[in-house]
Amino acid sequence: MASKTNPVTFFKQVRSEALKITWPSRRETAISTAMVLVMVVFAALFFFAADQLIGWLIRLVLNVSV
Repeated sequence: MASKTNPVTFFKQVRSEALKITWPSRRETAISTAMVLVMVVFAALFFFAADQLIGWLIRLVLNVSV
């Protein structure tokens, strides 16, 4: 069974842990955002190409013209 913690002690511990948080700089945030956007574009292009290829193969196999 867990021991009970005094609410005042609990909030002191929470504040102490919160002070250990390091936030990214503006530059780090901008670089991370740019990297995510580039990867989203690559993923979108990849899935578009894969979809087109699969659609073409299915039309070829089923001999269906669009």
